[in-house]
This record gives sequence, C-alpha cells and structure tokens, in this order.
Amino acid sequence: MAEGRPPIVARLFVACANTNSITVLGASKRNRFRLLEYIPVAPTQRAPLGSTPTALGLSADGNLLYAVASGNNAIVVADVSGERAELLGAIPTAWYPTAVRGLDDGRLLYLNGKGSGSHPAPRGPDPNRRGEEQQYVAAIETGSLGVLPPLSDRLFQQLTRRVITNTPYRDELLDNAAGSPIPARPGEGSPIRHVVYVVKENRTFDQVLGGLDEANGDPTLVVFGDGVTPNHHKLAREFVLLDNFYATGSVSADGQNWSAGAMAGDYVEKLWPSYYGRRRQVYDFEGGAPTAAPPAGYLWTNALGRGLSVRNYGMWTVLMPDGAVAVLDPALASHTNLEFPPFDLNVPDGDRVDVFLEDFGRLQAAGRLPRLMMVRLPGGHTAGREPGKRTPRAMMAEHDLALGRLVEGVSRSKAWARTAIFIVEDDAQDGADHVDSHRSLAFIVSPYAKRAAIDSTLYTTSSVLRTIGLLLGLRPMSQFDAAATPMANAFTVEPDQTPYEAVEPKVDLQERNPAGVGGRSRRVDNKFPLFFSRPWVRKSPPGHPL
Repeated sequence: MAEGRPPIVARLFVACANTNSITVLGASKRNRFRLLEYIPVAPTQRAPLGSTPTALGLSADGNLLYAVASGNNAIVVADVSGERAELLGAIPTAWYPTAVRGLDDGRLLYLNGKGSGSHPAPRGPDPNRRGEEQQYVAAIETGSLGVLPPLSDRLFQQLTRRVITNTPYRDELLDNAAGSPIPARPGEGSPIRHVVYVVKENRTFDQVLGGLDEANGDPTLVVFGDGVTPNHHKLAREFVLLDNFYATGSVSADGQNWSAGAMAGDYVEKLWPSYYGRRRQVYDFEGGAPTAAPPAGYLWTNALGRGLSVRNYGMWTVLMPDGAVAVLDPALASHTNLEFPPFDLNVPDGDRVDVFLEDFGRLQAAGRLPRLMMVRLPGGHTAGREPGKRTPRAMMAEHDLALGRLVEGVSRSKAWARTAIFIVEDDAQDGADHVDSHRSLAFIVSPYAKRAAIDSTLYTTSSVLRTIGLLLGLRPMSQFDAAATPMANAFTVEPDQTPYEAVEPKVDLQERNPAGVGGRSRRVDNKFPLFFSRPWVRKSPPGHPL
C-alpha cells in the first residue's frame, strides 16, 4: 500500500472497448478509486487497436478473469488472484463474442453476436422485389451460445495456440506488407501519388458481374447485367476483375465505418441491429455520435495527421432542414466540397460527378490536386419499388454512367499518370450471391493496374484501405487493415496510360415505378433522420435543388 493512501478493499475491472486493454481500478471503503493496472488483450504489444474488449466475467472462485476480445474472436484469460494480473492464454470463439460467464461447476458460457460466420445468400434481396428476400444478411447472421467444460492445462494450451493461428495479424505486417508500385511499408516511394476513393452502395458480385464467363459467378442471380451496368462490366474487363472481394460490413451502418476506418466499434456493432430491426429511430453511425468513431479515426483523420491534402465529396455529410449541408466530422469540415450533394436518392449521381469533375479540373489547374479524394456515389442503392421513383434498373444505370464518367474524366487528366482509383461497395446487403452474402464489387483503375487480368486473391474492404495507406504513407488504423492483404497482385510495374471511355447504358434512365403500393422499403432508405442540432458546417450548396 502506498504511504498516505487508503487501503484497497475491492477491484473494479473495466472493459474499454475502444482500446486493447482492461482497466483495473482499486476502490477504498469510501469508494475512492485509483488506477492499479492495465491488462492487455491484444495479440501483441505492437498490435494496433481493434481487439475491442467488450465484456468481462470471473470464475466462480474469483481467481480468473475472462475478457471478451470481440475483434479477435477470442476470450483472453488472466489470473487475477494476486496483486497484479498474469495473462494465461486465450480461448477461440465464434464470430464477435459479446458476453462470458464462469459457472460454479467450472464450465464457461459465452455468447457470439454473429454466430458461426458468413454464409452464401443465393436467395438474397433484389431491389425489384424488396421485402421478399429470404436470406437478408442481417437475418442470416444469427448469434450462438458456446459452452466449454472445465479445461485441462493441455487443452487450454491447445486452444491458445488455435487463437494465435486464427488471428491474421502479425507484427511483421506493419513493416513489410507488399511490393511493386505498392510500397512494402509506409513512407517508401511509389509512382502513384493521387488516390481517388469511391464508395458505392449495397451490391453483391453476382448481382452485377455474375454473368461474366471468366468470373466465379452465377448468371442466374444477375439483376443488373451488361445492358444496365456497361461501365461496371467494361472496368472489370479492361482492368482487373476481382471476383473474390468481400465487403467487411454487413449493412451501411457498420459498412461505412469499415470503409472509412477499417473497423466498426462496439457502439456500432451493438446498435445497428436495433436500427435495422426498426426498434431504434436514430441513425447516428456516420459521425452522428462520437462513440461511433473508430478509436484511431478515419482514413482522412490519418491522412490529415500526416499533413496530406484531402478533398471530400459526400463522406459524412448530411442535408439539413434548411437546405444546408452539414459535415459531421470537424476534422473533415474545411476539406469538404459543400456543393457535392449528400446522400439523397432524389439527386442523380450524374449531378455529383459534375461537381467532382469541375472541382477536380479546377484544383489540377491550380496545382493543388489533393493526395486523397473521397467520393460517395449512393445512387446504386436504388429506391426499390417506391411508387413514382425511378426504377431500380434506371437508378443503377444512371449510377453506372456517372461512375464511368468519373473514371473517364480522371483518366483524361494530366494527373492520370500518377493516380489510382479504388471503387468499393460499403456493403452487399441488397443482393444475392452464391459464394457469400458479403462478396461484393471492387475495382482498381490506374495506369499501374493490370489490364484484362483476373485477380482471385481474397481481398476485403480492409485490403483496400491497407493499399491506400501504403500509397499515402499512412500507418494502419486497426489490426484489420494491418493484417489485410494489400492488393499488390492487381498492379504492374509497367504503366498503361490509355484513357477510359465511358459507355451509355441501354435502358431508359428516367423509367419510373408505377403509382400505387410499392414494396416494403428497407430501414436504411432514410439513412440520416434530421436530428442533428449542431452541424459543424452549414452552407447552402448553390446550383443544386436539394
């Protein structure tokens, strides 16, 4: 006991979800607390944030502490019988454990929020028949209960080794990740200087590209084929076809956080099911609540922290009742083009691309083209069968043309020789796929991207962010992008600066749903209820009837 301090009569163990550790506080008889120690739960001391300790339990005799590491799919076990905790090992769980309890008979119970893993969804959603899906991703991610008998020392050691094997993160990945035009480590040189990062909405691979003969696709699941999405198909054929890419997020609430920050925190993971189940009214997952932010911030946070120039087009922005645009992250506010319309399915993506291309040209002419440009194109979300709205295929076709125009515009610029465009979906919740409900679309477009190639490497959203980070000299934001495979296989050292030519879809871009009763709209259709009382930026965007 320290001199002059009251004796400790009890300890309080606190699971700090946005850290990699458990905080231990000592309490006196008068309930005065002081910090005693931190118990680490990460795979290594160097591991970035992402272990996400979310729940705790004690053995029946109080000697063992069980710490749920949701991000590592494990339960870390520590001996807390002495003055200082001693780490003993770990127990593997299913996907995203959320609770643990030790029973009097020595058994260990634990709950897994997402159950046994991700699954194929060949009977998944179709925006033409919204409300009729049989395998919606949020419904097939069912939780589970795990029960472990009392563990022998030998079995406990075996389980600890399994956790180590199951964990993709390794310290060496921080220092040697890739090669070719993609630097092996942050800070190394690359011929690619500018990055355009485009985030789209909700499509699976099979739903759009499943009919490509050269792809691992199911043509029976195609909804938006070549006639509707000719630019998606042309990009896949002319550059790199990625048929083994997975959106890490399940829905937009967590998917936008994965797309921007390489993880979704515990606040997001615990509350998005209530929102999508229509039990919660507030959508505050994209800058609306400070607790929703990943602990290391977002891609732009880290870029700005390194002194890089950033330009934002639609990320973390929302339309206010007075027609102003609010930016929901103060770090992003002064770097946002406020003429770029926020998420609003009544605004065509072509209008958004007009703003982007005009701004891109102006910045390039002034010699101030940013290192990182982020563009949100939400039109591919579609409005389903909502009466009077444009039909899903019309909205998807218009979105496809806008995407093609963006790529064409950048590829015809002076900066093209040193630019890479990364295009992803925030999630794959509104489509069917025969491989997995998370398999989605991703494109890499650059003079340094391979041409007419297929790359079936397993990539995820975190792979995209890891690759962008290496190009910009940024450290990983979480264990997930640190461990993700950089997309080096999709690049070549021999550039081809041939510009891209956009293609007109073969459907009516103004086709409307008939009047009457439409299909049941998904909860996410109105992503941003207007509840924000103190936006960081308020300015009416001229020239856009929002």
